[in-house]
Amino acid sequence: MEVITCVVVGAGYAGIHAVNEIRKTLSDRPVRMIVIDHRPHHLRKVLLFKPAVTQTDVTIPLNKIFPEAVEFVQGTVTTVNGNEKIVEYKDKVGNEQVLGYDLLVLAVGSEIRKAQPEQGGIALTDVKAAETVREQWMANLRQAMREKNQQERQRLLTLVVAGAGISGIEMSAEFAYAMRAEATKLGIDPDEIKVYLVNAENRLFMEGPVKMAQKLEQKLSEGGVSVMHGQKVLHEQAGTVTLSTGRTLPVGLCVWSLGLTPNPLLRQMGLPVTSKGQVEVDASYRVIETTGVYSIGDCARVVDATTGRQDHMTCKEATGQAARLGQIVRADLDGTPAPAHKSYMDFYCIGLGPEKGIVWTRKWGLDIILTGKLGWKLREFTWNLASMIK
Repeated sequence: MEVITCVVVGAGYAGIHAVNEIRKTLSDRPVRMIVIDHRPHHLRKVLLFKPAVTQTDVTIPLNKIFPEAVEFVQGTVTTVNGNEKIVEYKDKVGNEQVLGYDLLVLAVGSEIRKAQPEQGGIALTDVKAAETVREQWMANLRQAMREKNQQERQRLLTLVVAGAGISGIEMSAEFAYAMRAEATKLGIDPDEIKVYLVNAENRLFMEGPVKMAQKLEQKLSEGGVSVMHGQKVLHEQAGTVTLSTGRTLPVGLCVWSLGLTPNPLLRQMGLPVTSKGQVEVDASYRVIETTGVYSIGDCARVVDATTGRQDHMTCKEATGQAARLGQIVRADLDGTPAPAHKSYMDFYCIGLGPEKGIVWTRKWGLDIILTGKLGWKLREFTWNLASMIK
């Protein structure tokens, strides 16, 4: 039996789970599994707020996730040649390389949106940016200890999170907890810490019911976060945030949380992409107009053909797609009907600071909300599951 070369591009949540699932479904066949990523590690992207509040590592070496039987190539794929079944990539020192495949899985994910440079502030785009944020707010607190001018002192003790999706919610809760804890250590009244979460919508959590939004806002308020609805941050300049309503806020730091955008490299790879930059796939994740090429995760436009519902760009959708992809690849190799995509159930876990979380799901037409330590345990479980941590 000939060896099947399977190349998975991307070692994010979708990529590592795709490797795992394909290896399982093809365990009776000789498979050469190769992972290509521009990093030598898996980045736990949804936890980038962690190094922004405390010194912690949110990366996992790929050889720790797959200690055996998986080859790793550090590089950036630039082109997919479906006719010749090769990918072209630049290795870690910038040299052009070519790699052949029998099966190719594109799981290059997404990038965190950045504000324009002139808008100021900092986005948590990577570990370095997160560490810069931590250094900045901690320096602000130390400076506030010595500041005699009350207005300037309050500015230094104020932080704004611009964008109130799930990442923004989790980020603001973590900032409030960490800043209040550090303030206490420094002899500053923790009630002087002001963390604002600026939300463009009229309520939080548009993905679910109003009562979940209300519960979220209540828990955030209890933790020291004030939510400002129906407005956007326009820019931060010289320690002042300007909002779309015309209001201004003196701040020590503005942190952007603007969501995700599909990996921009997809547009130059030679594959069909949507106007938003996602790869076009069929109901079984096969890239349109190609053979043996699949795509899942944030970089793919994945739609439930029965309901017309498009998957969101979250790690829970990515891991569910990966599990189905393993079955699809097996079916395609065997020449049998492959399963079609089905949307993930309504289920959301949100962290609200250390040991606190909230979970919402809808079952039998009922909204089920869990909070407190149980909500936290479930959130921690989903984080670990997404990164294959046992």
